Amino acid sequence: MAHPEKKKASTEPEIMEKLVALCKQRGFVFQSSEIYGGLKSCYDYGPLGTELKRNVKAEWWRAMVHSREDIVGLDASIIMHPDVWRASGHLAGFADPMATCARCGKSFRADHVWELLLDSGWYQALLELYQNNEVSSLVLKRWAEQKGKKLAPNLALCRDPDGTLARLAEKTGGEIPGSLTFKEFVQHLTTEQLERTGLQNPCLECGGELQEPRAFNLMFRTSLGPVDPIEAFIARMRQKQAQLVGACSTPNNTEWLDLLRQECKAAVEESAVYLRPETAQAMFTNFSNVQQSMRMKLPFGIAQQGKSFRNEITVKHFTFRSCEFEQMEMEFFCHPPEFTPPGAKTDMQWFEYWSNERLNWYARLGLRKEKLRLRAHEANEMAHYAKACNDIEYEYPWGWGELEGIAHRTDYDLKQHEKHSGKKLTYFDPLVNKHYHPLVIEPAAGADRAALAFLIDGFAEEPPPPGTNEGRTVLRLHPRLAPVKLAVFPLVKKEGMPEAARKIVDEFSQCGIKASYDEKDAIGRRYRRQDECGTPYCITVDGQTAQDGSVTIRERDSMKQERIQVAEAVKVVQKRLAE
Repeated sequence: MAHPEKKKASTEPEIMEKLVALCKQRGFVFQSSEIYGGLKSCYDYGPLGTELKRNVKAEWWRAMVHSREDIVGLDASIIMHPDVWRASGHLAGFADPMATCARCGKSFRADHVWELLLDSGWYQALLELYQNNEVSSLVLKRWAEQKGKKLAPNLALCRDPDGTLARLAEKTGGEIPGSLTFKEFVQHLTTEQLERTGLQNPCLECGGELQEPRAFNLMFRTSLGPVDPIEAFIARMRQKQAQLVGACSTPNNTEWLDLLRQECKAAVEESAVYLRPETAQAMFTNFSNVQQSMRMKLPFGIAQQGKSFRNEITVKHFTFRSCEFEQMEMEFFCHPPEFTPPGAKTDMQWFEYWSNERLNWYARLGLRKEKLRLRAHEANEMAHYAKACNDIEYEYPWGWGELEGIAHRTDYDLKQHEKHSGKKLTYFDPLVNKHYHPLVIEPAAGADRAALAFLIDGFAEEPPPPGTNEGRTVLRLHPRLAPVKLAVFPLVKKEGMPEAARKIVDEFSQCGIKASYDEKDAIGRRYRRQDECGTPYCITVDGQTAQDGSVTIRERDSMKQERIQVAEAVKVVQKRLAE
């Protein structure tokens, strides 16, 4: 019997359930439209989550734009001319293969079905039977009538146990599962009419058979202007009324369906525009505008942060993949090899430079180096126009996943937009007295995915210290990423301590440092609350403050405390934040 690889034991459910709960409790992330039952793959950032993501974006902008002379910023429109997406290939080819269940109607990425099945309860139950060599007609029939009926009611085995098992026994010569791999075994338990359909893949929700995959465009379409596409369609059909009536009067004639589809498509396309699926294209269409207005010389970059939208079929792992997300992308334009000045970096050297620079950015902001890696794409993973691609990957609780991509896009995008727009998008190089298309290196990151990685990496549950019975939950966020940098407590709510504490908060706020005031509960509980929020420093005003002007400052990770002067508090924290 051929055994599939056992699913690697994962701590994801435990870790992610705790993190998701903490994110809601402390105001980092909420399910969007929660009071109406929520909306799949849509999330709202709460007060602390908003600050965290703003800090991630600010650090990226500081590293990529403000600390360099060769990169400038752009903030382009979310809605662009539809021809932008025709030129880029998004309208024709930006699609995923989608398979729909014939029984329950749910849809899934056809190329991810078997990966997604690993999280399915009925699939895991069958896998356990298979791996333990407990598969027989009697066992499978009992499983179908009891457990399977609840977990996978539309699995062929559960709908027709006797017929499915008879077909399976015929295939294996009476010895179930015979030499079938587990995948083939499950496909036989899914398929009802083998001769007509061939082996079918199962729905991970109900076990029903998935239909043939079809292309599903990931762009969100809307309309621009005063014309309602529905009214436009009705108007067009009135003009075609006679043709439609004639087509409908002929038995078995599908011409009317083709006509409806054709006219509906034409009506929609009259005013169709799209929510951008990436920010990159605006940086290509604005290449000449930026280069000429800012007098940029190669090599130089254009950076942009902003919302993008993809109608993802498969969304999972909290905010890791969602339909609405915020990108942080930069297009770095450099010399082609034949025009690279002597001693200057070549295009491939720039590709390696940006791969390492971006990897180190995450490490500098606190992600553990052992949880990061740089993975080169195989040839079959890359887009047809790409010369090279690297992924910066992070080891999430569910395994390694992409955190950022660095792509060598060659000169494909500039040439495509030049071809479709009829406008030149070349660079004039005075050193060689020629116009040419620069090559492009693109580091493309996601603010949401980065914020999630920082949350996961910083999340920890510490056991109780010796002699105590209370542990703590802590978010070890880098101080510059922390939503609140400092919390200030009065030890008690009297003797002028609240007033002194509030004055300290005001001083930090005036210096642009996010600080908060907290007087509720015992001091220990206040510390624990701030630990869960990721606040790196806490200052406590006590009885000694009025005597000598000193306060206690406590550091989140080590929990060490020291006395400092109130007059020096802002400088002390500023220095630590700059480290």
